[in-house]
Amino acid sequence: MSTERHDRTTAARQGRVTRSGALPDGPYDVTVVGAGVVGTAIARELARYPLRIAVAESSDDVGEGTSKANTAILHTGFDAVPGSLEARLVRAGQRLLAAYAAETGIPVEPVGALLVAWDAEQLAALPGLLDKAVRNGYHEARLLDAAAVRAREPHLGPGALGALDVPGESVICPWTTPLAYATQAVRSGADLHLRCRVTAVAADGDGHVLTTGRGPLRTRYLVNAAGLHADTVDRMLGHDTFTVTPRRGQLIVFDKLARDLVRHILLPVPTALGKGVLVAPTVYGNVLLGPTAEDLDDKRATGSTAEGIAGLRRQGARVLPPLLDEEVTAVYAGLRAATDDDDYRIDAWPRQRYVTVGGIRSTGLTASLAIAAHVTELLAGAGLRLGGARALAPVRMPNLGEAFPRPYESAELIAADPAYGTVVCHCERVTLGEIRDALRSTVPPVTVDGLRRRTRARGGRCQGFSCGAAVRALLDGHDRQARR
Repeated sequence: MSTERHDRTTAARQGRVTRSGALPDGPYDVTVVGAGVVGTAIARELARYPLRIAVAESSDDVGEGTSKANTAILHTGFDAVPGSLEARLVRAGQRLLAAYAAETGIPVEPVGALLVAWDAEQLAALPGLLDKAVRNGYHEARLLDAAAVRAREPHLGPGALGALDVPGESVICPWTTPLAYATQAVRSGADLHLRCRVTAVAADGDGHVLTTGRGPLRTRYLVNAAGLHADTVDRMLGHDTFTVTPRRGQLIVFDKLARDLVRHILLPVPTALGKGVLVAPTVYGNVLLGPTAEDLDDKRATGSTAEGIAGLRRQGARVLPPLLDEEVTAVYAGLRAATDDDDYRIDAWPRQRYVTVGGIRSTGLTASLAIAAHVTELLAGAGLRLGGARALAPVRMPNLGEAFPRPYESAELIAADPAYGTVVCHCERVTLGEIRDALRSTVPPVTVDGLRRRTRARGGRCQGFSCGAAVRALLDGHDRQARR
């Protein structure tokens, strides 16, 4: 055991966050390609061990791809394919992430879900969904008649015939989750290399050499968590076992004044394309309507369309008619990594010291910690000597949820530091202290969108019209100071 390795078993150095410059010469023990919610979860799990860990991400921030446009539901896994890997990992991941969120301050609201039947065919499908929930180990679901559904959700449109009640479903912050994982991984010794696109992979003795836009990166073991591009990376290793089809989901975000219209996550009876169009509260106090499910060829097509938004409004008018009278705060679209399989594509290639983590759809947020533990086991099975586990560096994330105390509400906090009483973004009540903390954090933002995902600044009804210049000035001023 080297001196460096011995030292790291007791007290890991803090890792580095880089966005430019050449990469370290010495080989990493494991490199994870992709810094979405799954990739950062894997890096966090590996950081428990006396290993040299790197994450290579093509964009300039964590959670910049599919993860930032997730529908933000912490699933029970009640409707997964029984016996599938996804079902097992979602079930385990829900418990792990709920506990982790409580520990680290990620906002979660256990609002429950109703799968609402609007016609006789959908009503007839509900007992089968209840049976599927039981086979997936979820025993709290129950059937509701029309009157019970109406009592639960008085603003529902006419014609609801019944529902499946799933009380364990929750809403969560999809932005804070990968940021928490990345922060803990870096504080525990992992290196995070951003703006580091992998363009080729070649064998290099007993490991790999990755060609990146910032030069070569050498690693003994490789984990492919590249999301929409997982099939591309897989083919760099000589495999052609799955193809990722980008499935666009467009969503409408309604103003906070709409929040009292809905008490649960309202789900349709699912189809082969996914869980369908939902109406759901968010931890930020808004209401979501969406997503669409459009299979595309372009993995960059994250724009919204007039047709997509019009279709969402038609479906929203049936489910929750008063919602359409409320103001729209934002419209956005994300791409899910769909494949031809109805399960995750997680495979180990021991001879190559390589693990593929592909086909991770919208449930990847919920399953992320369980996926990370599973991948770590696969790496150990492929020959990676983990060594003794140690405690991770503690992390407590800033709260972005409306159901929990915010800094502007705390007289004690403001008395200790007046910056927490200086509101910069009035729509979302984001203070100067919160923006300052984000800019000084372990994984700081370099764009206004990155800052929004850390603070909610510019995310309200005016979309930055009022505070945009001030937020940009704070970001630019910090960037200039950091370059000195």
